[in-house]
Parts: sequence; structure tokens; C-alpha cells
Amino acid sequence: MSEAAPWQVVRASVGRTALGVGVATGAYGLSFGALGTASGLSVAQTCALSVLMFTGGSQFALIGVIGGGGNPLSGAMSAVLLGTRNALYGARLAPLLGLRGLRRVLGAQLVIDESTAVALANEQEGVRPGRLGFWATGLSVFVLWNLATLVGAVAGQAIGDPRDLGLDAAIPAAFLALLAPRLRDRSSWLMALGAGAVALVVVPFVPAGVPVLVAAVFAVLVASATRAAGRGEAGVP
Repeated sequence: MSEAAPWQVVRASVGRTALGVGVATGAYGLSFGALGTASGLSVAQTCALSVLMFTGGSQFALIGVIGGGGNPLSGAMSAVLLGTRNALYGARLAPLLGLRGLRRVLGAQLVIDESTAVALANEQEGVRPGRLGFWATGLSVFVLWNLATLVGAVAGQAIGDPRDLGLDAAIPAAFLALLAPRLRDRSSWLMALGAGAVALVVVPFVPAGVPVLVAAVFAVLVASATRAAGRGEAGVP
């Protein structure tokens, strides 16, 4: 979208994106709700995870360990390890959002893959579109994810295994759709492919959730090294 586009046009475009991401992610929340109760959690416990933890990967890591008969503490540690990637997102978003006080606390709860992707995708249009992308997407996902979790938890037995409906593919598909437009050059593609390869390699050797964290660290290290090399070539200390 052109930088000269009227604010009303930009706002409508960002709103449509936020709603679309919320709907796609909400479908995945239905799967989580059903799997949560199937893993032995109550409806209230499953919904509490979505309200308080609110990061899909960590939630699935936790119920995956519990559902497989593992120690809840091990599941919690896997969830924490996977959730640490959100700290990297927060560091990147902090200059854009400029939050203080209570707004900072509320904003921290909404720092997830989807809100980060939409915020940064619209940052090139200016601060307002970037901030709108973050808040609109974060709130859209939060509301629809929690509603879907409740529906999935209550109706889990009726729909059977949610993976049979393909609901486990909703978030990866949505995130890839957001990521694809940002892969504009060879270095971006190489970084994305490299991070994916690293995640696949470590899968057999680390707990659930850790491969994504390892891939994120790999991407950060590569980006930092590339940026440092660029500064060196430009003669910048």
C-alpha cells in the first residue's frame, strides 16, 4: 500500500487483515479446546490457559505433555521455553508501540506471533498503521481464540479428534500467509529456510516446543551477524 494512501483506507485494510487472522486463529482455538479436555483438563482449566497463558504454541506444548502422561512440571517448562520467543517479539515491538504503565501490561499480553507479524508488516506505512495492526490483531485473536476454546472444550467429545478436521493447520497456514510477503529477497528466503531446517534437525533431540525457540535464536544470530557485517563494510563502528 502506498505511503500516500488516506488513513481511512489504511485503517480499513489493517482491520480486514486483523479480523482475517483472528478468524483463522480462532479455528485453531477450537482444536485446542477439544484437545485440552481430551488431555484430562476441565473446561474451566482449558479456558483459563487460553485467557492467562494466551500463546498457542505454549498451550499445546503443555497439554501435549499432560495428555501423553508426562509430568505437569515438564509440560510447564516446555511451555515456558517456547513462550520465551515472545520476549524477542516484545523487544522488537517496544520502539514501535511506545507503551507505558497499564497499557504496557495489557500490550504484553497481546504480544504473539500474529500481532507481531501484522504490526511489523504495516510499520512501513507509519507508526499509526503499525500500532493499529498490533492492537487490532491482538484483540481479535484474543477474543476469538478464547471463544473458540470454550466452544471446543464444551463440544470436544461431539466433534471427535479435531485433527481429523484439519484445524491443527490453521495457525501455520495463517502465519505463512503473513510471512510470505516479507520474503522479498534472497537473504530473507535463506534465513527462513535455514531456521526451518534447524528446527527440523533438533526435533528428535529436544523437548516439545524447543525447536521453535532454537530456530528463533538461529534467526536472531544470523540477522545480527548480517547486520554487523553490513556495518563493517560501510565503515560504521
